[in-house]
Amino acid sequence: MKVLMVLTSHDQLGTTGRKTGFWLEELAAPYYAFQAAGAEIVLASPKGGQPPLDPKSNEPSFQTELTRRFEADAAAMAKLAATVRLDSVSQADFDAVFYPGGHGPLWDLAEDRHSIALIESFIAAGKHAALVCHAPGVLRHVKGPDGRPLVEGKQVTGFANTEEDGVGLTDVVPFLVEDELKAKGGVYSKGADWGSYVVADGLLITGQNPASSAAAAELLLDHVARAR
Repeated sequence: MKVLMVLTSHDQLGTTGRKTGFWLEELAAPYYAFQAAGAEIVLASPKGGQPPLDPKSNEPSFQTELTRRFEADAAAMAKLAATVRLDSVSQADFDAVFYPGGHGPLWDLAEDRHSIALIESFIAAGKHAALVCHAPGVLRHVKGPDGRPLVEGKQVTGFANTEEDGVGLTDVVPFLVEDELKAKGGVYSKGADWGSYVVADGLLITGQNPASSAAAAELLLDHVARAR
């Protein structure tokens, strides 16, 4: 099994002057779930090379056993430092795709034509796509094989408005994930703020927040295994 993980290349938190990027737990927890399942993992980003880490995700209060393991893992860190360019990958080479979140994807991946086409090609090929936290926002322009918004009529979740309000970035982000999923016809639901909550609908798997990343990865592995 071969899994593609797509990370953001965007490091500016709007016009605040603060840094953003990908959320470490949302990379580390799925990474080790996939590794434990024997999957080959490829990391990609729009610009290639080292993607920006949201510095907040590496503060002591947000570190976990798996984030510490990842940062001490020389092979994982080397892979992260050398992500392949997103425009160089093809769904034909992979069994599934996983998008970690962080605020960065709302600026670049949500509008990236290569990302949009990549997700569309995975779905059209009958392959699973999983997205966590802010990453479900990258589905905003993605269409299904019928030409309608991919999330239309589908059960989905993603970073909740109440969670965005909780981190004080409601007026900073380009759009709110919950609102955007609803606007595109998604049947949005959520669990408790900051708790693990994952939804699957057909080939699409979405997780609400960082705490949902491991569960989303496990569900992706389960669905891929059952589809074989």
